[in-house]
Amino acid sequence: MDDSQVRRIIHIDMDAFYASVEQRDDPTLKGRPVAVGYGAKRGVVAAASYEARRFGVRSAMPSVTAMRKCAEIVFVPPRFEVYRAVSQQIRAIFADYTPLVEPLSLDEAYLDVTANSRGIPTAWATAKEIRARILEETGLTASAGVSYNKFLAKLASDHRKPNGQFAITPDQGEAFVMMLPVAKFHGVGPVTAAKMQSLGIETGADLRGRTLAFLQQHFGKSGGWYFEIARGRDDRAVQPDRERKSSGSETTFPEDLTEPGRIEAGVLAMAGDVWAWCEKTGFRARTVTVKIKWADFQQSTRSRSMEAAIDSQGRLNEVATTLIRSVFPPEKGIRLIGVTLSNFRSPEARRGAELPFTID
Repeated sequence: MDDSQVRRIIHIDMDAFYASVEQRDDPTLKGRPVAVGYGAKRGVVAAASYEARRFGVRSAMPSVTAMRKCAEIVFVPPRFEVYRAVSQQIRAIFADYTPLVEPLSLDEAYLDVTANSRGIPTAWATAKEIRARILEETGLTASAGVSYNKFLAKLASDHRKPNGQFAITPDQGEAFVMMLPVAKFHGVGPVTAAKMQSLGIETGADLRGRTLAFLQQHFGKSGGWYFEIARGRDDRAVQPDRERKSSGSETTFPEDLTEPGRIEAGVLAMAGDVWAWCEKTGFRARTVTVKIKWADFQQSTRSRSMEAAIDSQGRLNEVATTLIRSVFPPEKGIRLIGVTLSNFRSPEARRGAELPFTID
């Protein structure tokens, strides 16, 4: 490949972001195992500091499990407004280096610095300067991966965590992928990794050894993607105007709920959280989904889509309440309720007839 055609992609990933913000803002937490979340019986860990991770504490782990693994763990309630504000600071730094920034979440993003608007000698030096500025301006550390495509840049950023960076050059990409376990590939979750292993695919080299037809037979449309990444190839562009797919809020109740009034109150509280986000961002959506996790951990969803975007909290409350009432009276207790908006559309979109319920 002509060097002028090689893209220069950086993946920046903040180190234990939520927990690091809490340790920065409260010096008594430095060096201690910290979990962002609630230590209550029904609580869940939203994020864990590196000190907590050494004990095996991970995000999405039940709080009781985290406390069993690490008796000294300190729980800190999440402060999402603070995390969003810090994330905006970081994105302002990115904007100084390229307009091509694709945020993946509050704490990570892809940057395409191929154009090199600041005249920095290499993408490696650019990543180093960005990380230094993040540290100077926010007091937080970030890791970076540098490569010629998004897939490899993401893999590279995991390679020197925390507070490090790693590069995979065009002549190294294929060999790097071949030696890696497929379970470490970004986008290959535990279920897919287990399926690959059952087919004798343990590493990138094993994946490369399978034909496109074989991969499509066993993995459908994803087979083509696996065929490409096994060869270190990923043509996806960094998309600065990546559309927001959804926004939601959910809560786990201190005890299983069966009384309709209390369940509805939970739904309305979550709808209020989501509407506050809508008001702040100006986004409006056409689809409302209510998520239910039952006492036995089974999950159900109820969704409803409109032709016109939902334009008031009252309308959101009405739709969300109607959806939750479709499970009344509940046959078993409800431990978690969530409300999510998706299918975003501008508020000026034409109003129209409602579509029927869809139930999974």
